[in-house]
Amino acid sequence: MFARMLEFNIKLEKKNEFVTTVKTEVLPILKKQAGFLEILPFFGEIKPEKVTVISLWETKANATKYEKETYYKVEEILKPWLLTPITTTPYNLEKTLAEHFVQSFV
Repeated sequence: MFARMLEFNIKLEKKNEFVTTVKTEVLPILKKQAGFLEILPFFGEIKPEKVTVISLWETKANATKYEKETYYKVEEILKPWLLTPITTTPYNLEKTLAEHFVQSFV
């Protein structure tokens, strides 16, 4: 399993619109991508404008294909709500430390 961690700040007064847009526009795009499993969005408790989103993928190849072919569309959809650029960091999930979690996606 492979993960992409995205971090950015949003316009806090527009949070509800941001969440709605992710549900109605971004998630349908992600669900059409080969190997996409899930997104896990986190909103900061101390700094509520800070958002971290982890997207989970079956393989690095699936995530790379999405990043090269489709991600730019998602970034454009989200731009109106962003205060900072999106930074993306790739990760491999160590399955032996998350067996219960991984089994739910198999």
